[in-house]
Amino acid sequence: MLYIVSTPIGNLEDITLRALRILKEVDHIAAEDTRHTKILLNKYEIKTPLLSYHSHSSDAKTETIIDRLKDGESIAVVSDAGTPGISDPAYKLIKRAVEEGIQVSPVPGASSLLAALVMSGLPMDKFLYLGFLPVKKGRQTLLENLKDEKRTIVIFESTHRILKTLNQLDDYLPGRQVAVCREITKIHEEAFRGTLKEAHDYFSSKSQKGEFVLVIN
Repeated sequence: MLYIVSTPIGNLEDITLRALRILKEVDHIAAEDTRHTKILLNKYEIKTPLLSYHSHSSDAKTETIIDRLKDGESIAVVSDAGTPGISDPAYKLIKRAVEEGIQVSPVPGASSLLAALVMSGLPMDKFLYLGFLPVKKGRQTLLENLKDEKRTIVIFESTHRILKTLNQLDDYLPGRQVAVCREITKIHEEAFRGTLKEAHDYFSSKSQKGEFVLVIN
């Protein structure tokens, strides 16, 4: 069995009882960053051995884990934060497990995507999730195509590109309302609500620390 285990996005208390049980019972945990995951495991006194599995892992590493599963092991895959497979390398492993007929079971939990959406105050009955925008190739085309989008738009962005992205979004979607959610579930949790231009001006005048989720009307 391959378990897809959601882990906290900030506050270490945001983990389910089932997730803790699965992490204790499996043979191995495949982690995006073993040092990061170790902090969570230590808090809950979980001694399960860790396997490193990240975006730079080779196809051979994927097949090694698949071989373990085919040999009867149960493995939990976790990302650094949130639900594995959403903008992280777990997708490749999950895809191969499905191809090999290995049972895959999700263990639901924290997700910055859903957390930002529900705290935004914007319509959430229909939404378009885009993850991280392309850095170069295809970026302008994608932004152009958003002009006629009627659904709420959800985008991930990093500290280093947040101002550039807000500025570009305002060029293509002038006047649109946005909730810029930062440090969700952490001590400095914040959600700025206003127009894209107002958001750009606000974050230009202060520290842009943390990972951002943009929810655009």
